[in-house]
Amino acid sequence: MEGFLQRCRAALKTSGSSCKTVVPVLNIPRAEFPLRSDSVFLLKESGVPQEALVFRDEVDLAGLYRAKRLVLSLVDHNVLPSADIDLEEAVVEVIDHHHLERTPSTSCSVTMETVGSCATLVTEYIHHKAPEVLDRQVAQLLYGAIVLDCVNMAPEAGKVTPKDSHLACLLESRFPSLPPRGTLFQSLQSAKFDISGLSTEQILLKDMKAVSRGDLRLAVSAVYMTLDMFLQRKSLQRELCEFCHKHRFGAVVAMTISFNERSEPHRQLAVYSSSTLYREEVSQALEKARNPSLCISPMSSPFNDIKSYLQGNALASRKKVLPILKDFLKEWDKKQVHCGEAEDFEELDNHFDPTGSLGIDGDARPHCFSASRHHRRRLLGAEDYGTEEDFQVPATPMNSLVEGCPLDAGLPQISAEAILEKFSYMVGEAGENKDVSWPGDQ
Repeated sequence: MEGFLQRCRAALKTSGSSCKTVVPVLNIPRAEFPLRSDSVFLLKESGVPQEALVFRDEVDLAGLYRAKRLVLSLVDHNVLPSADIDLEEAVVEVIDHHHLERTPSTSCSVTMETVGSCATLVTEYIHHKAPEVLDRQVAQLLYGAIVLDCVNMAPEAGKVTPKDSHLACLLESRFPSLPPRGTLFQSLQSAKFDISGLSTEQILLKDMKAVSRGDLRLAVSAVYMTLDMFLQRKSLQRELCEFCHKHRFGAVVAMTISFNERSEPHRQLAVYSSSTLYREEVSQALEKARNPSLCISPMSSPFNDIKSYLQGNALASRKKVLPILKDFLKEWDKKQVHCGEAEDFEELDNHFDPTGSLGIDGDARPHCFSASRHHRRRLLGAEDYGTEEDFQVPATPMNSLVEGCPLDAGLPQISAEAILEKFSYMVGEAGENKDVSWPGDQ
């Protein structure tokens, strides 16, 4: 496999080459790969060096598309991110196990089935269409992904399907020297849950999906610790605020997960936003969800801008929560409420203080605004927003006793001498009045 990957990298560097090369591309920047600790571990154990891999920021897909040298197969997702939407015509194949979002097309073959692991569908595809590709190294990569995604094939976790079990057994029978299932799962699980030394930003990016509609972007992150441990992180509010500011998110949904000794998942939720509007709207969407119902119940939170929940439906993974949030964003967009436009982020840039210095109100919390005063007032109403108003010079009133306005001809001409005379008169009046104080007299 290493030789194949090296040839792929070489082919990408050969400009004008007419040969067709199949190149597996990891759809993340290379700098983020160390955060995928389970993938790092599995590739290392399978003898695949990181240097041989190709990452999204190392290949110019747009350039290849313009040169009419690009066809795309999407694996483990079925729609392109917004940044790559211009490449849609190049998509000819999809293999995925998530909810199908793309419009059916005769030019794109779609293999979609809601199994526990997309690697199950890839294994089936190879088994039927290219069995010669399946050597022990490839088998271990596929097998490790299936076992980890399906939580060691434990029915209690609610992930494994009969097809997952069938394809895992097929790999075991063809390659008896594969690591024992339980041992491999524990090693991968330990690597996946190892977040030692990571910042809050890295923990959120480690396993994150972003969803957006219109001007509102949400981050949905799987967090591999209990919610109590997450909320106790030092400077959590500051780091969450910085994360949203840096990546332009209106809110973050952190889905914490841990497992007991029987591989049963324990899930909790946290919704963060510096905007009360975003935080409440996202939280209500999750609370009211019925397909599926998350069965969430509020928990106490040490922070006003973080809402915490116990998730009673522990089988509702992020794959099932994402459609809920996407439906919410569709409804949000229908309201044509524009929060987070360019002017909003300009205001955020002006007010954001990463040092956490005291504001004018003495509040030491990081000041981070996700919507401008204008938009928040329009959304919440002047009474809900507060009494503060943008200062504007009022229009000159019309005089009801005359036609037109006394100032229609412009401001009256006042000489400098007249102004000085007026000020002298005011100072004289003040000197005679003992009750009048002027700035600086105290």
